[in-house]
Amino acid sequence: MTGVTSFEFETVYLNGLGQVSDSARHTGICFTEKLALGVNLELIWIPGGSFLMGATPDEIEHSPDEIPQHPVAVNGFWMGKFLVTQAQWRAIADLPLIHDELEPISACHRGADYPVEQISWFEAIEFCERLVAKTGRSYRFPSEAEWEYACRAGTSTPFHFGDVLNRSAANYNSQARGSKIQKYGKQTTPVGSFGIANAFGLYDMHGNVYEWCVDHWHVNYYGAPTDGTAWIWDGDSTRRVIRGGSWHDVVANCRSAFRAPDDAEDGHDDLGFRVVCQDLGIPEQPDIGASFRRYVD
Repeated sequence: MTGVTSFEFETVYLNGLGQVSDSARHTGICFTEKLALGVNLELIWIPGGSFLMGATPDEIEHSPDEIPQHPVAVNGFWMGKFLVTQAQWRAIADLPLIHDELEPISACHRGADYPVEQISWFEAIEFCERLVAKTGRSYRFPSEAEWEYACRAGTSTPFHFGDVLNRSAANYNSQARGSKIQKYGKQTTPVGSFGIANAFGLYDMHGNVYEWCVDHWHVNYYGAPTDGTAWIWDGDSTRRVIRGGSWHDVVANCRSAFRAPDDAEDGHDDLGFRVVCQDLGIPEQPDIGASFRRYVD
């Protein structure tokens, strides 16, 4: 497949003190989409599988909207290695309008490699539609189940790093609740700048900016689909699910299971997205799962 390459990346496991107690090298599969001169979009192959979605009853600081934990089977798909950046946004915002206008620069914290933010759900949809028109491929953003499956990358702990998180691994508000040890995250950071991915090769899944999902907001998982598709019925269609936490959120809001609603018309300086694609085919791939089994109970 043209544009597909393998790449190596590092994962870490943090112990109960937030210190790196283990690390590993992995190999992933990446597809590169050229958006403009010097501006590329990198997509990582996420192999299909099954997982338990949501929080366990004993997960610290979980909320009622994260239960019941339930099994979900997800088909393989391609997902943005990074959050959509301001350079990528501008490349697509310059393309012809389909339904909605897009500001060429949509961010409070500016920088070509910084994540785009202040993006409403409808603006993210417009971005994907223009990307589809340009490439002929079926770009969108993820279902809530796809997002959590991709974030966990085979883990069952609150974070793909383990049970805890620290500021050496992610951009979040570590000064909350009296912490005097770590520096407060005062704005977004360039995508991938921490240099640590999860076992699928995805960066910034915890913190930096929230990520839009397709799904309508539901107050719990009773009646949720179990096939990885978006839950777009019997919910609040004016509010959509956001995932991942952000630069000014407490650590509990950055957990893999954490979910929250936001008005589909709103955009904040902590709200962006990443794209997925399913029609690139299934690549030949290394045994990605073998390298992270020790992180799974």
